[in-house]
Amino acid sequence: MNTSKRVHFIAIGGSVMHNLAISLSQSGYEVTGSDDEIFEPSLSKLKAHGLLPEQLGWFPEKITSDVDQVIVGMHAKADNPELMKAIELGIKIYSFPEYIYEFSKDKQRVVIAGSHGKTTITAMVMHVLKYYNRKFDYLVGAQIEGFDTMVKLSDDAPLIIIEGDEYPTSPLDKTPKFLHYKHHIGVISGIAWDHVNVYPSFDEYVRQFELFADATPKGGIIIFNENDDLASFICKEMKNDVQRIEYQPHKNEIINGVTYLLTDYGKIPIKYFGKHNMRNTSAALKVCTKIGITEAMFYKAIQSFKGAANRLEVINKNYSTIVFKDFAHAPSKVKATTNAVKKQYERKELVAVLELHTYSSLTRDFLSQYRDSMKAVDIAIVYYNPENFNHKNLTPFSPAEVLNAFNHPTLKVFTDSSELENFLLNIEWSNKNLLIMTSGNFGGIDVRKLASQIVEG
Repeated sequence: MNTSKRVHFIAIGGSVMHNLAISLSQSGYEVTGSDDEIFEPSLSKLKAHGLLPEQLGWFPEKITSDVDQVIVGMHAKADNPELMKAIELGIKIYSFPEYIYEFSKDKQRVVIAGSHGKTTITAMVMHVLKYYNRKFDYLVGAQIEGFDTMVKLSDDAPLIIIEGDEYPTSPLDKTPKFLHYKHHIGVISGIAWDHVNVYPSFDEYVRQFELFADATPKGGIIIFNENDDLASFICKEMKNDVQRIEYQPHKNEIINGVTYLLTDYGKIPIKYFGKHNMRNTSAALKVCTKIGITEAMFYKAIQSFKGAANRLEVINKNYSTIVFKDFAHAPSKVKATTNAVKKQYERKELVAVLELHTYSSLTRDFLSQYRDSMKAVDIAIVYYNPENFNHKNLTPFSPAEVLNAFNHPTLKVFTDSSELENFLLNIEWSNKNLLIMTSGNFGGIDVRKLASQIVEG
């Protein structure tokens, strides 16, 4: 680990970047940073820790010879003036994945990858380790109950649990983030094409996971979803000096709206649900048994796990209606999430609203990937903001094209957030659940306020 003490963050407002900055500051590092835009919750958290830049923008004068290290986020451009100054002065520059590895190179590294489920699997493992007061560091892509930040780095933890994504590392390095962590134990939860702005072909996307699997060291472990054809094919073809462990959805049953894990220790009640999460549970169990947690210990701890923020999160409810919020945006995630809610509450109608917000979801040639993804939904709704086509420099598509792509008989498409909000407020909500799926903000709709209005009716 590098013990240099003055660190400057370029693009400090990023979800991982601001958490890493807070973690280093709490460990005694002198931390500064810049960004040209900072949104909540990053803004409030940086302010609370005295790390919020006084002005938005890039200020090369902040980069002086007494800065020991610069950490650059993906939001920064390759010609960023602060980055150019750091290069000119010969200051050591890291992307955050490179820095995480540098800090943890003497620790056991568990890296959880996959197109979907990786945040939840990481959160489950973290929850179990915390339950037993184990010392560990971590990096996770969502806020987890019981953890103040999404990143923790310490000198004495022998282990680090990392959510590893396949998105490029930085403006200077297009390597997928998860390749930098150099895992000892790796997980591939599943592979479904995403990030078409970076991986324009399906084969290119899949190749990143092949590289991840191939990076498993001699004597290392790769854990994979046996039901995912691509993950299974990649991992079963690996060299024999790697331990290959496969998993399937955990056996379970639903009784009166509560899911129970079926185990050798009896029926274990849990606070989450869905086939996708049963796979996540099995993956987390396999990881935990390789880092000193027995099956019995795992089942005891997992009963209190509630899930990660924005992953089938209950944001409000009453006696007949539950409002869920989920990060789902890719087709495979939309299908898995809608199926999970419908199966858990079969006797209730499901109203689901999806925002097309990411680069992939707003790409016309990718739209067909959503076909039948909302098949389980009774009242299906898609929203997108036409202004985002300009922001992302994409060719616009029409509501009619969305209707055709999704192939849902009752699908409604909105491009005006106020019209969407009015439509939802005028639904008769008795015996209906609402599932809100987005990685955006529905054109400024306050979804928590909306949920409150719906359930308090």
